Amino acid sequence: MRSYGQYCSIARALDVVGDRWTLLVVRELLLRGPCRFTDVKNGLPGVAANLLSSRLKELEAAGLITREDAPPPVATVLYSLSETGLALEPVLKALGLWGLQFMTVERPDDAFQAQWLAYAPAWFTTDADPDAPPAVIQLIASDELAVIELRSGQIHTRLGRATDPDLVLDGPPRAVLGLLNGMIDLKRAGQLGLSVRGRRDLLARLHPIAQDRAPTQDEVRP
Repeated sequence: MRSYGQYCSIARALDVVGDRWTLLVVRELLLRGPCRFTDVKNGLPGVAANLLSSRLKELEAAGLITREDAPPPVATVLYSLSETGLALEPVLKALGLWGLQFMTVERPDDAFQAQWLAYAPAWFTTDADPDAPPAVIQLIASDELAVIELRSGQIHTRLGRATDPDLVLDGPPRAVLGLLNGMIDLKRAGQLGLSVRGRRDLLARLHPIAQDRAPTQDEVRP
């Protein structure tokens, strides 16, 4: 493993997780739980198999992940985050929150997957009306499906389709995630192609953590 050779905690941290793809490997294991090699690779479009294998070995050597042989019928190696690896969750949340400011442009060649759609509202929003009755919101972005469940003041998310959602948000990722994260308002999301069906009042319950420092409408226009 390469090193910056500096007696500094930031440099030491980057010695371990600063290489390309490393933190995204941690992201996938954090979102998915124990994974096969192919599961991790499928969650990282564009990564070469040999590079991913190298990153997994480096993370294992650093004590951030563990590997174990799954019993039949799986009969394969499963990778999981260790306690040290799981401790990176608040780091990734802070990094993702900071990175929202760079999400105003949706590049046509960017990959997009359902688990990335699901974690954003769970990490970056809070329930503004915790005493309100439970509600379900269906998210559809680039044919990827995720569900937001509001109950007991908590925001829970999962992949898939809701049976009878109270609200459906359907549109390009920039419109769906931009609205949920407070980067754009409902009018602008509609201009970007968002379709809204059902109880629009539920949007008021989703309070974006980054709302107070979100860019203005002029800043997010293409």
